[in-house]
Amino acid sequence: MKIKVYSDTICGWCYIGHKRLQNALDQFKNISFEIVHCPFQLNPDMPLSGMPRSQYLDIKFGGFNNAKPMYDNMVAQATSENLKINFDIVKQTPNTLKSHFLILYAQQFQKTSEVLTAIFNSYFSLGQDIGDEAILTAIANNYFDFDPKLFQDNQHSNLIAEIKKSDQIARSMGVNGVPFFEINNKAYISGAQSTSNLVEAITNNQ
Repeated sequence: MKIKVYSDTICGWCYIGHKRLQNALDQFKNISFEIVHCPFQLNPDMPLSGMPRSQYLDIKFGGFNNAKPMYDNMVAQATSENLKINFDIVKQTPNTLKSHFLILYAQQFQKTSEVLTAIFNSYFSLGQDIGDEAILTAIANNYFDFDPKLFQDNQHSNLIAEIKKSDQIARSMGVNGVPFFEINNKAYISGAQSTSNLVEAITNNQ
């Protein structure tokens, strides 16, 4: 059974949705799942070096106070899933292109989910800049040998093209927020749905 998940690595709802999907999959012991990470960039025009989070909040929401109710809800939802989101220590809003590159690169080692989880944890729990090649390389080397030169290697330019194509496909489908789940080419679900909703969708679309 194939499930495509469009997500971005700086999206707290995607962090929550990823955990809830894992919880849902654990309830199906006799089904083989193919989970496909589909890159989506919430901020495709973000400078490659990123920007200070305070500046990002000003541009995106008109300041921290306007964003606070949404973030408070996100933190509460994350806590309910035993996830830690600590925005107080997040100083930089990164461009997520390189983090998506690493996730796609991890496919050849069957470590996509592990690397995605580690990237989420790095950003939301540790406040690290996941646009930084050194941070991403350290994450990768927990699972497989990774040379940071690969970020600049034209041999893997196909992965960059895949990221951009995935983003374009999602937008052509009308996706403007993530996570977005495509279940067995039958059901399309938006948002960090509850585990029970995901279980129901999987059950009804086998």
